[in-house]
Amino acid sequence: PLITHHCSLPTVHWISPMPTTRVANYEAMFLISQSQPFGEAINGIRHILERYGASILAMRKWDERRLAYEIKKQKRGIYILAYFSCDTKHLGEIERGFNLSEQVMRFLITRADHMTVDEMKAADAHKELEAEAKLRATQPAAAFAAAVTEPPVVPVDEDEEL
Repeated sequence: PLITHHCSLPTVHWISPMPTTRVANYEAMFLISQSQPFGEAINGIRHILERYGASILAMRKWDERRLAYEIKKQKRGIYILAYFSCDTKHLGEIERGFNLSEQVMRFLITRADHMTVDEMKAADAHKELEAEAKLRATQPAAAFAAAVTEPPVVPVDEDEEL
């Protein structure tokens, strides 16, 4: 504390410490529906992250798969992987934003302490996402669903030992 004397009474002035911000790197996986516009969903993810001060390090399409069970009457979904950094105190607000988002069916955010920033940036595919968004906007969604192939099912002979 800093003590100053004005007149006859001492006055105590508390010097507040500088506010501390703890920035951490995060890895997030988003599941979005195939039935909605792809570009709008990607922009929606970006908007929520940037609204709460997150800096997007990398974002790319991870995969497009058949879901194990229906979510919001959807049987297939697109997985988007993103790496971002933000102040740890804003993480709850970011999660709340995605919980309220109609564009994201499911999401998972974890700390990315296992990766360096350079490794995260190497996974960036913003340009590919934008190109796919433009392509999906001009072609029907059914064309993309047909293009994604499921792994072949190998018949198993019951007499064979595994």
